[in-house]
Amino acid sequence: MSALLHRSPTIPRQPRPATAPVAPVAPALDVSGLLALVTRIAVEPGRWRHLVRFDADERQWARLPSPAGVDVWVLTWLPDQATELHDHGDSTAAYTVLAGAVEEVRPTGPGRSLRTGRLVAGQTRWLPPHEIHDIIGAADGPAVSLHAYSPPLTRMTWYDRHLTPVRSAVTSDPEG
Repeated sequence: MSALLHRSPTIPRQPRPATAPVAPVAPALDVSGLLALVTRIAVEPGRWRHLVRFDADERQWARLPSPAGVDVWVLTWLPDQATELHDHGDSTAAYTVLAGAVEEVRPTGPGRSLRTGRLVAGQTRWLPPHEIHDIIGAADGPAVSLHAYSPPLTRMTWYDRHLTPVRSAVTSDPEG
């Protein structure tokens, strides 16, 4: 009987809380992977043409089904429609012009002056994380472009013409 008195009391076991399995984080695509992706999608108009919409009051954009670790968007541009100077936070970006032409503004050189370049259908560019740029619909007609971000967008910052940040947003869409 004394052995029973010295035994530790049994504490009922509490059930462990159920935990959801943690989904693995998809690795980000590198620059060559992003460029290959936008180039491949560009030649498959069945994947994006049905999403093309133009609106005189505001630019239009739509998300495409995308591989893990990447966001892909189709954007439309009428003459003079623009995004404003911005960056894509921690995301690398690649884009290709699908139809028409756009003007891209980027800071260059030691004084970080703004330089504008024209891109036409079939031309592709990329931007490293935090690189500032702006895209403007070219004056000679509507344009369509395809943009991919990896890792997917989570933050964007917009800048004035002196490259001073004016606002930031947590966002998952290319228009913030």
